[in-house]
Amino acid sequence: MFDLTGRVVVVSGASSGLGAQMTKGFAGQGADLVIMARRMEKLEALAEEVRAMGVKCLPIQCDVTKPEMVNAAAAQAEAAFGKVDVLVNCAGSAKNAGVLDMTDEEWDFTIDTDMNSVFYVTRAFGNIMKKNQYGRIINIASMYGLVGNTALDTVAYHTSKGGVVNFTRAVAAELAKYNITCNAICPGYFETELTADTLKTDAFTAYMKATVPLGRYGVSGELNAGAIFLASDEASYVTGVILPIDGGYTCV
Repeated sequence: MFDLTGRVVVVSGASSGLGAQMTKGFAGQGADLVIMARRMEKLEALAEEVRAMGVKCLPIQCDVTKPEMVNAAAAQAEAAFGKVDVLVNCAGSAKNAGVLDMTDEEWDFTIDTDMNSVFYVTRAFGNIMKKNQYGRIINIASMYGLVGNTALDTVAYHTSKGGVVNFTRAVAAELAKYNITCNAICPGYFETELTADTLKTDAFTAYMKATVPLGRYGVSGELNAGAIFLASDEASYVTGVILPIDGGYTCV
């Protein structure tokens, strides 16, 4: 089960963190990859690792907040492979502040990066999937898209990821007629470039141990199983699902 040989998987935000981890996970299942991010040097390094696993990998420099770059990336991927089977919307960033103090610029940056970009990328690559009457769209949201929190004021991030959660449901309903599924993964506390400085503090570690039933942070690779399942042929009847991978944070 879960063999992805011959499938073409597109991963945005692939230059580091969760995107890079999932890229390697898909390669391990035999998928060919299209990896997108702004930092081309990191994409090239990852592409070399992936090719060494025996699959094809096309790195494309792309700022997913710019629709014209997203559309060009989709055209390049289609020209190279002739199809796109799986799309993973993983690109994201955030400016952290509370509702009383957040500036317009901080709000706009977070919404544009974490929510608007998901629309741009899904529209571009979803149209390729429609042509082939097949697709698996996987949106990387967050457990913060399902709940609030008392550890860190980050209202725009909660808002954007909550938007991605219901965007996922809307797209699942809309694109089902084209044999395209759309699901979301809501990660918990995983260490990445964006989160490491926060997670490593004693105060946040104490908060995590008090609120995460498994009592630890997520480690590299623990999102891969969920992503591979949702990308697979075997998950053909799974759509509109919001899957937390959070050590139990949202169950209590």
